[in-house]
Amino acid sequence: MVKYTYRNIWHVAFPILLSLLMEHMIGLTDTAFLGRLGGHAGEVALGASALGGVYYIAVFMLGFGFSVGAQILMARRNGEERFREIGPIFQQSALFLLFLATVVFAFSKLFAPQILSKLISSAEIYHATLEYLNWRIYGFFFIFLAVIFRAYYVAITRTKILTINSVVMVLSNVVLNYGLIFGKFGLPALGIAGAAIASSVAELVSLVFFVVYTSRKIDWRKYDLFRRTRFSLRELGHVLNLSSWTMVQQFVAVSTWFLFFIAVEHLGERPLAVTNIVRSVSSLLFIIVSSFATTSSSLVSNMMGAEQSREVMPTVWRILRMCYMIVLPLLAIIMLCPRLILRIYTDNLPLIDASVPALLVMASAYLIQTSAFVWFNTVSGTGNTRAAFTLEMAAIAAYALYVYIVVIRLRADVAWCWTTEHLYGTVMFALAYLYMRKADWQSKKI
Repeated sequence: MVKYTYRNIWHVAFPILLSLLMEHMIGLTDTAFLGRLGGHAGEVALGASALGGVYYIAVFMLGFGFSVGAQILMARRNGEERFREIGPIFQQSALFLLFLATVVFAFSKLFAPQILSKLISSAEIYHATLEYLNWRIYGFFFIFLAVIFRAYYVAITRTKILTINSVVMVLSNVVLNYGLIFGKFGLPALGIAGAAIASSVAELVSLVFFVVYTSRKIDWRKYDLFRRTRFSLRELGHVLNLSSWTMVQQFVAVSTWFLFFIAVEHLGERPLAVTNIVRSVSSLLFIIVSSFATTSSSLVSNMMGAEQSREVMPTVWRILRMCYMIVLPLLAIIMLCPRLILRIYTDNLPLIDASVPALLVMASAYLIQTSAFVWFNTVSGTGNTRAAFTLEMAAIAAYALYVYIVVIRLRADVAWCWTTEHLYGTVMFALAYLYMRKADWQSKKI
């Protein structure tokens, strides 16, 4: 009988948490280094890296969303002990993601300048954003392939390797960031372009690490991972039956967030710089919540495969309790010492003072968003990704309407703009929890 205790949950969630924390360090180091370029140039670089970074994440979410569906399917096969069926899922997913990376790279090269020129009002920020993206989009090829390796390890609940991989990636990024932004170690001083190059190269390092480790340390024959295979539309169609919903869902979710940044950019360069810093702090909280939400999705799928659906709800409640035990102390630190936290990102005192109210509003949103993300990923873990997509679209519709009213129409203070997160979390939690309580998810087959 499958029963995940607090210890079992922690053994899966902790490596995911550390790996996501290390990956967050990439954005944190970008922000911290660029914030020290000084004066107006530093604020422009912060704003441009925020817009370029969110654009990159929005497009990346197409690949990540696909990997979520593949992860759910591989986890179900792992729970059913049909191990050799995991390899074909992995292989077809990797081929599709390589194709997808090529498509989004070409699209970004051809159309991103025109799209951004119509959305960004500041000429300085527009040109800096393009300078960042011209180098950052090469990372699509590396991160799209690396993410399917991550999905595989989460699916089979062997997550420790994710931590080691992320440490290697972040160390590469920190060294290259310092060298390429400021011109150290004999490298040219490239400013914001240097940050983009450093991040893309770090993602290449991550991919190489995954390939070498998996080929040498994993019993890949057990899972039939590296068998020579041709593209199979039938196999891919099976994965896409789940992944198409998560792809669109993830892309739309982050695209809406990108539009939030665009709306804030129209309020001025200072509000955008504030939002970038607050976003970076928010990302730290998000990766903690996301690690437990990802754990919930994987364990639920494994339990469903083992025909132990009765254990799903008790396990999710254990996951939630553990998540809050970590999140609540961090929220208390942010609330009590906001300026100390903000000094990590910038030494610009007026910018710090302007950021404090927005930081406090953002932090309070995680009181509800923690539950929202865990329950939502639980819905995905049952295999009903179409239902998850519907729930997400409802929450996004409410979010987009609120952004339009508060940010665009009312042009509210940036702190009020961050109350969008409260609305989004509330709607998401209500719908996901209601689904798990009322819907017939126990009989879902994939």
